[in-house]
Amino acid sequence: MSPQELALACAAAMWAEDRASQGLGVEIASIAPGAAELAMNVREDMVNGHGTAHGGFIFALADSAFAFAANTRDERCVAGQCHIAYLRPARLGDRLMARASEVRRVGRSGIYDVSVSANGEVIAEFRGHSRTVGQKLLT
Repeated sequence: MSPQELALACAAAMWAEDRASQGLGVEIASIAPGAAELAMNVREDMVNGHGTAHGGFIFALADSAFAFAANTRDERCVAGQCHIAYLRPARLGDRLMARASEVRRVGRSGIYDVSVSANGEVIAEFRGHSRTVGQKLLT
């Protein structure tokens, strides 16, 4: 199996069990070894009291992209820590795109950056630290 085929198989296995991303209406746009692009539309139930997308939903999209990027090599990875910087708001109806890429992976640890954009403009930057847990994703 090529690295790309492995990445796609891992994404399919994760997606089958990812009720959170599915419930948010997340869509997988692309998967590659150490990378993922996920999209989501801001719905009415995602807008806060300021009339903007609640940051938790933006974080959830970024976190899902991070997870799909980190789990492309058939080594089950979980988040060790994550943080996000919000740069501008997203609004009802905006199409969000989260692009995750591996910065470095050494031993059981990895670092991934995720850029979240709304309609082509960057609205948030996320960094996640992953840790493998000694299990395969595909069995």
